[in-house]
Amino acid sequence: MKVFIDLMWFFKQEKKAYITGIILLAMVAFLQLIPPKIVGIIVDTIKENQLTGVILAKWIAVLIIAALAMYVLRYYWRIMIFGSSLKLARILRNRLFSHFTKMSSSFYQQKRVGDLMAHATNDLQAIQGTAGSGVLTFVDSLMTGGFVVIAMATTISWKLTIIALLPMPIMAILTNYYGSLLHKRFHNAQEAFSSLNDKTQESISGMKVIKTFGQEKEDIESFRTQSEDVVKKNIAVAKIDALFDPTISIVIGISFFLSIVFGSKYVLANELTLGELISFTTYLGLLIWPMLAFGSLFNIMERGRASYARVDQLLSEPIEMIDKAEALNTVPKGDIEFKIQSFKYPNETKPVLENIHFLLKQGETLGIVGKTGSGKTTLIKLLLREFDGLNGKIRFGEHFIEDYQMDRLREAIGYVPQDHFLFSCTVGENIAFTNPSTNQDNIEKAAITANIHEDILQFTEGYHTMVGEKGVSLSGGQKQRISIARALLMNPEVLILDDSLSAVDAKTEETILNALKSERKGKTTMIATHRLSAIKHANLILVLEEGKIIERGTHDQLLNLNGWYKSMYERQQLEELVELGG
Repeated sequence: MKVFIDLMWFFKQEKKAYITGIILLAMVAFLQLIPPKIVGIIVDTIKENQLTGVILAKWIAVLIIAALAMYVLRYYWRIMIFGSSLKLARILRNRLFSHFTKMSSSFYQQKRVGDLMAHATNDLQAIQGTAGSGVLTFVDSLMTGGFVVIAMATTISWKLTIIALLPMPIMAILTNYYGSLLHKRFHNAQEAFSSLNDKTQESISGMKVIKTFGQEKEDIESFRTQSEDVVKKNIAVAKIDALFDPTISIVIGISFFLSIVFGSKYVLANELTLGELISFTTYLGLLIWPMLAFGSLFNIMERGRASYARVDQLLSEPIEMIDKAEALNTVPKGDIEFKIQSFKYPNETKPVLENIHFLLKQGETLGIVGKTGSGKTTLIKLLLREFDGLNGKIRFGEHFIEDYQMDRLREAIGYVPQDHFLFSCTVGENIAFTNPSTNQDNIEKAAITANIHEDILQFTEGYHTMVGEKGVSLSGGQKQRISIARALLMNPEVLILDDSLSAVDAKTEETILNALKSERKGKTTMIATHRLSAIKHANLILVLEEGKIIERGTHDQLLNLNGWYKSMYERQQLEELVELGG
């Protein structure tokens, strides 16, 4: 019953619908008592040779009216109860999605995509079933069972009713034991399904890599193993679930046996009529549904309890990045200044950035270079406030970045990450993602600046060409340039290119950079790259190594230092000459 207590907030919210549904269920349960009683009356009338056509027609009419009333009432209680359960699924689905959008990068580093998807699908279905079928089963079994027992005791024989109900405590003890087993096993089954969901998503997303390395057989075998684990754990659930119906059937069978044995004695002793005994056994037949329903109820509740606990645990994950109460509702602009003594990722002991101090004037270009893992992307993500907890401050304009509302801060920044993500929609819609209300002219202007316009015109349907999931139908360079166009459409105060020109050739890179200089006069640009030709024009270049600035200056100043930058630049120049010679 704990899951019903957990969902009490929703039942209170939808109390009108649930109360109406419960009243209608009670009316149906009461009307179900009419047919058995009429059968007993007709049997006794036949036995006494008093049955006439008029009497039979009268009782048939009563049966028809009762049947029609139950038909209408059942239609409306379904709308009330099942309709409300759909609202619960919608509310929780929206809460989950909203929660996902507020979580920081560290959350997604710890959670698997497939697991999160399972929460939003399989778990919500189980919770919806609890608020729908669970409420129905609980209320209907209590109402029907209660009315039937009352009718048996008050209108036929209270002694025979007690005798018939003697085996019921056995059923209560066993079903409670089955329920505790079911909860644990269903939780394991849900975990296995989440793992399989994650494996499926990962395999489909990485199908190109799997095929490239010829790992199809290994991946299929891995999937088969996890699929068998899901089946095994669901069979474990089914084995417990399968115990309910036989147990209940045996208990009901014993009740029927006792009722017929003792009921026959009461008939022979003239304490009951034959019609009353038939009515009693018919009522006992009506008890089969409530008893079976209780078995089903345990299944529904334990599934719902396990799923609600999983969803509730996810919703309880703290939102790490929150705005101050007095955060500024303005889009920042101006100089950017980093004064960071150190920064380390959550649950890590070693700093990934140390002694990062620099000033970037508004309208200038910053170049960030260094070996893989030197901290380039981390430095950028701190400006985006993807992580808090740094030992130091970052100033943007007149205020520190944490003084702005995060939405306003990110409105000022157009970020093109290393891992370009395109949505399953048209090329034009992908570019317009940052400004869906823009017109076609602005979309094309951004595409021209990103040097992707001519490529798009060569597509089958131009800007209306559908892009496969994650841009699977495009080359790496095309995905990069579409991502750049998407960021440019924002006309951001700061444009960040995080190794976003790695998949284009030197000539295309130069064309894009020249276009950016022309189109973004007075705007700030930050470029993290491995290709030093992309930042030759930068006003300030930072060379990072193990999270520290080891060199800084302009292109010419760094060449004069005869350090890492000069060595790498000369190597890349030589590589370009070799390529041209080839």
